[in-house]
Amino acid sequence: MRTRITELLGIRRPIVQGGMHYVGLAELASAVSNAGGLGILTALTQRTPELLAAEIDRCKAMTDQPFGVNLTFLPTFTAPPYAEYIQAIIEGGVKVVETAGRSPEAHLPALKAVGVKVIHKCTSVRHALKAERIGCDAVSVDGFECGGHPGEDDIPNMILLPAAAAALKIPFLASGGMADGRSLVAALALGADGMAMGTRFLATQEAPVHENVKQALIRATELDTRLVMRPLRNTERVLNNAAVTSLLEIERQRGDQLTINDILDQVAGIYPRVMRDGETEAGAWSCGMVAGLITDIPSVQGLLDRIMEQASQIIHERLAGFTRLETSAGQAAALA
Repeated sequence: MRTRITELLGIRRPIVQGGMHYVGLAELASAVSNAGGLGILTALTQRTPELLAAEIDRCKAMTDQPFGVNLTFLPTFTAPPYAEYIQAIIEGGVKVVETAGRSPEAHLPALKAVGVKVIHKCTSVRHALKAERIGCDAVSVDGFECGGHPGEDDIPNMILLPAAAAALKIPFLASGGMADGRSLVAALALGADGMAMGTRFLATQEAPVHENVKQALIRATELDTRLVMRPLRNTERVLNNAAVTSLLEIERQRGDQLTINDILDQVAGIYPRVMRDGETEAGAWSCGMVAGLITDIPSVQGLLDRIMEQASQIIHERLAGFTRLETSAGQAAALA
């Protein structure tokens, strides 16, 4: 399948693996790229730029296909050494960077100077337009259904994607609620050029996370996520558990007096405990509503093959069948 995204990124299938903390490692990124999509390493999972360089080399040894690196610009008092991370990306020959969080504008010149394509994650049309204006090559438009940070507007993809399509000139990915061939066809119909998946890739054989995480996703339904940190305007969609229930109770009790320090036990240092050690009740960890559509743990190759086969069947048989019925009815009416 050819779209503006496959052409821009040099991939065979319009499917991108979103950056995920303690998940975006070489095992998963290389598997996605080998299956025809774009795998993504997560830069800040690596504690230093030197470790990122080593992870890039490890991924290059596992695939000869394009892959990218996610770089999230965090609102912190002590910022990571972003310039050094970018240098590791450039020296590693990576040609695609997914940026997230704060605006990547200050870092675009270094990336664009060496031909790196930049995809910025956005949760609103206005942010997507800003990314387009500052020179991003594409955006990932994340609807309210998504795991992680859905923004503060609460606009689902049935509205957000066509609104983005009407406003943007650059290619864009649909993210949030993406899981299968139905998702891909819907995203394309609503104006996107492909889709990005996060939570769905967690439940694959190659995902370098504890089996407890994968089984938690199998058990979850579409009703099992919660929104935390809303009072702080840093909303995150997470899988519900006892720690999340405790966090939400603290938010209720503290009201407008809530600070991040009140919930540090539930949100700080959680990802290695969950993803690596399997402590799925340790705290709040990102999960999309799409968990309700996850029923198995296939290989990445099997998942992408299945997505493309289902998408083809929907386009060429189900939807084309409706058109044939309409044509036949029109011809019959004309003959009557």
